[in-house]
Amino acid sequence: MSKPSTSYHHCGSESPLLGDTIPQWLARVTAEHGAREAVVGRPQSRHLSYRELAAAVDRVARGLIGFGFGRGDRIGIWSTNNIEWLLLQLATARIGVILVNINPAYRGHELAYALRRSEVQGLFIIPAFRGSDYLGMLHELLPELRDSSERPLRSAAFPALRRVVLYDPQAPDQTPRPAPGLDVWGDLLDAAEAVSGTTLEAVTATLDRDDPINIQYTSGTTGSPKAVLLSHHNLINNAWFAAQGLRFGPEDRLCVSVPFYHCFGMVLCNLLSLSVGACLVIPCEHFDPLQVLESIEAERCTALHGVPTMFIAELDHPQFSRFDLGSLRTGIISGAPCAPELLRRVTEQMHCGEILVGYGQTEASPLTHLSRPDSTLQQRTETVGINLPHQEVKLVSTESGQTVPIGAVGEVCYRGYHVMRGYCGDAAATAQAIDPAGWLHSGDLGVMQADGYLRITGRLKEMIIRGGENIYPREIEDFLFTHPKIASAAVFSIPDPFYGEEVVAWIKLRAGEQASEAEIRAYCKERIAHFKVPKQIRFVDEFPMTVTGKLQKFRMRELMLAESGGAES
Repeated sequence: MSKPSTSYHHCGSESPLLGDTIPQWLARVTAEHGAREAVVGRPQSRHLSYRELAAAVDRVARGLIGFGFGRGDRIGIWSTNNIEWLLLQLATARIGVILVNINPAYRGHELAYALRRSEVQGLFIIPAFRGSDYLGMLHELLPELRDSSERPLRSAAFPALRRVVLYDPQAPDQTPRPAPGLDVWGDLLDAAEAVSGTTLEAVTATLDRDDPINIQYTSGTTGSPKAVLLSHHNLINNAWFAAQGLRFGPEDRLCVSVPFYHCFGMVLCNLLSLSVGACLVIPCEHFDPLQVLESIEAERCTALHGVPTMFIAELDHPQFSRFDLGSLRTGIISGAPCAPELLRRVTEQMHCGEILVGYGQTEASPLTHLSRPDSTLQQRTETVGINLPHQEVKLVSTESGQTVPIGAVGEVCYRGYHVMRGYCGDAAATAQAIDPAGWLHSGDLGVMQADGYLRITGRLKEMIIRGGENIYPREIEDFLFTHPKIASAAVFSIPDPFYGEEVVAWIKLRAGEQASEAEIRAYCKERIAHFKVPKQIRFVDEFPMTVTGKLQKFRMRELMLAESGGAES
């Protein structure tokens, strides 16, 4: 057979696409593996078998019905990793409620946007974690919680919101009620008592595989985050075929170091493990390299997922050498390019001989490419692998839109079951991302090899990738404009040896104003997620511009690198 001449690749499979909804598929898995351990929550000292997990999910699902939620409603969760997060993920899918993932690093400004943008009707939160006072931030947005015990909740600022449920992961059933407007986890369980299992099964029977089931936020080039709408069919198939790529089975135990709110955690950890009857190990609420290493040894984990910075933090931990990691076999490194030396260390020092490199985006559910267990070191470090089964990928000219030849640079586009339903409530942005033929345009530039392996070479979009977090400069620029002293701002990235990229802001102040870096940084820390806060801030009188008045961010980057003695990596 002759080699392909154009950059198009479709990966076939002996396995057909799954045609079930998430609850239908997990019911099959539970019937086969009911006695097996399904989840271990080490911070909560809890172990659940598949049978116990299914019973807990059903109780939460009946509670949601008792609270008045049903198919198509939207429930947000603002929390770190814990078993209740997983229960809500599966319980909302059980009754057709759309789960809205809210980044636990968000501050009040970002939470308010997410609640309004997705018209969230129910919100589950934890009280606090480390420096984040979730309850305090929520009270600032919803003072009604302190004053009224009325159900449903009535808020002029958030008219869609009907209930807010507080739970403490350490004692969810005994969570106290700090304000009359709040429900607690115990109320949810009490509401379940009035809903029969027959009613629950009848609700599940009405669901369709193409129903939207999840909203994930991803920043957009126009500034504000976009609400990516994903279905049962998107998510369960992406998880299933990723598991096949890892050669994952019931004997495997996956240590989850990535956050659940992200597609990497929710799909490629939670659903991936549960889709094949494997065990999900939650080592910590928020990434902690020591707790990850302790969990791998204690739970004899066979797989570990993460972004490169996580693996670096684990390998470089002062106590790394004292842990027995010999049980590890595989895992996925994704979210940023993986250096050859890091891959060697993961393979040799962590015993992950079959570690795979993954690539994708939230709009694609999220995994589009994955290396294979037999991929060479060069293929794993210089490419992002090959597309998953039942997915099409092509590279097109940014000028003509035509498919480019093998070996030529083009924009990476996808088509298949994994492409999102669209951006919720934003038809214009959806049409810009997905063309009339159904191709999702990634905004990434790449080169396809004759064997289908893909090498990413750059980005059309101004996206910054810091430690696996996608950051769009426009969003931060729009936020900086809300500061009363700032006239304009330009945000871009510079290389960073640990995070891959760091955020830099050039700021022009209003006439007569003065400000310090500390002042601007403090303003950011109070209102936006920590990973979006600029590491470097420079005050300028003018920006480098083209003759037509467009900002020359490449020139700003060159100047910053020249001053630091660095070079573009």
